[in-house]
Amino acid sequence: MLAVHCGPDAVFVGQDQISVYRSSDWAERAFCAKCGAHLYYKLLADGHYFIPAGLLDTTDFQLDSQIYIDKKPPYYDFANQTPTMTEQQVIDAYAPKPSE
Repeated sequence: MLAVHCGPDAVFVGQDQISVYRSSDWAERAFCAKCGAHLYYKLLADGHYFIPAGLLDTTDFQLDSQIYIDKKPPYYDFANQTPTMTEQQVIDAYAPKPSE
């Protein structure tokens, strides 16, 4: 999924149409309650939202990182070079620490 890091200040209207699912101890996902479209991925530790790029009404994006790089299909690759993180590196970086 191509997602846009929107920080903690994303605003959503129509809260009654959003279903939220806690997908792990450190993140939640939200979906449209009517059609099931994926709306966002949110890190619980810092409240940062990641929204699928296709939901936004702009194409003014810059690819600046790739995560879960070890899970990408082998048949595609992005042309520009960016910092990458494996699944384990993402978990290590964003999962709550034992004292939290």
